[in-house]
Amino acid sequence: MNAAQIIATELQLSERHVESTLKLLDEGATIPFIARYRKERTGGLDEVQLASIQESHKALVALEKRRAFILQAIEEQGKLTDELRSKLMSCQTLSLLEDLYLPYKPKRKTKAEAARKLGLEPLAAMLMKQQSQDVEGLAQRFVKGEVEDSSAALAGARDIMAEWISERTAARDIVRKHFQRSAVAKSKVVKGKDDPESKFRDYFDFQEPLHRCPGHRILAMRRAEEEGVVRLSFSPDREQGIERVERYFVKHPSAAGDQVKLAAADAYKRLLEPSIETEFKNAAKEKADQEAVHVFAENLRQLLLAPPLGSKRILAIDPGFRTGCKVVCIDAQGALLHNETIYPHPPQNESKRAASKISTLVQTYQIEAIAIGNGTAGRETERFIQRVRLPAGTEAYVVSENGASVYSASPVARAEFPDYDVTVRGAVSIGRRLMDPLSELVKIEPKSIGVGQYQHDVDQKKLKERLDATVESVVNHVGVNLNTSSEHLLQYVSGIGPKLSKEIVSHRKANGPFASRKELLKVSGLGAKAYEQCAGFLRIPNGSTPLDNSAVHPESYHIVQAMAKDQGCTIAELVQSKEHIEALNLERYVNEDVGLPTLQDIVKELRKPGRDPRGKARLFEFSKEVSKPEDLSEGMVLPGIVTNITRFGAFVDVGVKQDGLVHISQLADRFVSDPTEVVKLNQEVKVRVIEVDLARKRIAFSMKLGSD
Repeated sequence: MNAAQIIATELQLSERHVESTLKLLDEGATIPFIARYRKERTGGLDEVQLASIQESHKALVALEKRRAFILQAIEEQGKLTDELRSKLMSCQTLSLLEDLYLPYKPKRKTKAEAARKLGLEPLAAMLMKQQSQDVEGLAQRFVKGEVEDSSAALAGARDIMAEWISERTAARDIVRKHFQRSAVAKSKVVKGKDDPESKFRDYFDFQEPLHRCPGHRILAMRRAEEEGVVRLSFSPDREQGIERVERYFVKHPSAAGDQVKLAAADAYKRLLEPSIETEFKNAAKEKADQEAVHVFAENLRQLLLAPPLGSKRILAIDPGFRTGCKVVCIDAQGALLHNETIYPHPPQNESKRAASKISTLVQTYQIEAIAIGNGTAGRETERFIQRVRLPAGTEAYVVSENGASVYSASPVARAEFPDYDVTVRGAVSIGRRLMDPLSELVKIEPKSIGVGQYQHDVDQKKLKERLDATVESVVNHVGVNLNTSSEHLLQYVSGIGPKLSKEIVSHRKANGPFASRKELLKVSGLGAKAYEQCAGFLRIPNGSTPLDNSAVHPESYHIVQAMAKDQGCTIAELVQSKEHIEALNLERYVNEDVGLPTLQDIVKELRKPGRDPRGKARLFEFSKEVSKPEDLSEGMVLPGIVTNITRFGAFVDVGVKQDGLVHISQLADRFVSDPTEVVKLNQEVKVRVIEVDLARKRIAFSMKLGSD
């Protein structure tokens, strides 16, 4: 089978659509572009399906590369028979390929190799046939040189047989199936590490069938092992495993068979069990990584899609106690207008002076909204602002500070504000996050935003690839204003990247705003292919045509022109004209290249061109009764915001500077297999306090408000 056939079978997709997708990817098309503008060629595959095709193809390429290496390595040894070549060529998994290669793999010093050098391989071969009852007599023939007696000869022969058994595909398959059915994940506390307040206390004496052990638990136990708190194993019952291997290799009761039986037991304990356990450990880690990366990516997607307040004049506050609260005023485009520090909290307690200063700044800079960071002194600053007399309609929003400190110390922040310190940059970031979370968050390394589980324990390369793809997906889903967006946001637009984003911003500075998408072709280095990939995702409000502020791709402008002509109106009149749009007969515009999916997308855009899919930011208020964990008591029902979602539940902020966990079992009055069935990031929820453990810094909530 070719790659398209294999992938189509694996993912249960149409071979034709998989083949088209692979061709588009090979031509340099991005996943967001293919998903949005090539639906006819892919059968409407979404971004998740397209990404799966891309990943499967990468895995196939890696498999073929390894197969080619193995074939060459065995051929160079002069041991590549037609039968072995056929077996290697038919392998569809890396593990089976490696099993077949194992007997030919260059070996380090082994017991078997030492025995071979003593001339004991013929004895091992005779014993393996299990045709002799006089094993002592056979062994005696090999007593010479360093082989002191028949016992030493038999021991060496068993070492060779153990290696042969461990390299047999059948043996590895037997043990692999035994692990699949019966492997148990076990953790035992290391002596002297059994601190009752340890965060790993749950794993001091823990075991669970490996196939039922969720990814987050695997990662937690692995971290406990890495920190030297527990010893971890992934294995089934050893005696049952040995029995299964013996049953396969021992043909019938005999003295030679007894030697094979001993070799089989040794092969299992010394070679097969450690090898397959490592394989299963790695597979469990890989599966846990995939789960964690998926959770992180979905959380990041929801965070980036948080509703913006829009272009408003913002007063932003980065709260603090001893060092004061850093205050900045920014204009509707996010430019810094003013900064200073106020001291409304202890030890200075200059609340009256601070309130007067806030009032003056609001009036001077015509502030429309206030953004308050949710870190240290966040709740106290929120209460302080609530006591300040502000113009009617000036609302204060609490904004997540996650990652703000990372941004403020980054090269990006230094380039934006070379003359200001980290506190000013952090406050500006908080204000801009309220205005447009997406535009600001793309400047921060995604894994520093803090919306995942065990992000530092997973494969960092895979995590980065997935998170970058998520950012790209969201940016292209929302669309980007070509004339106001930063180069950091532009680089995630399909087909652009870091180099072209800099060129676009430089062109904009030198020549003024773009009047049309077509002017992009004047940007240095931006050719036809990049234009094809990016144009549909860039927006130009008040441009030369209303279509430039929509998701209609320039390659389809002629279709809209034909639609307008048929309706006897201009494109501007067609846009948002319900009467004209409803009168369109889409079948009239179908041809070899354009089908109904594209036409339906065009009509959707004509109804609401340039619409932001994120909605608008909403005001949320925490309970005034609590501000720290000590204020919480069991039974309290409080409003909260979902700040993080994991496979085992959701974390909720109720305004006490420490998020609490709603375990998956407490999310609803029904069985929940995935927390995302019930909650989304930034969702407003009501929770009931069910436990407060101040010593371990743990808070437990329930969303089942009626009972435990």
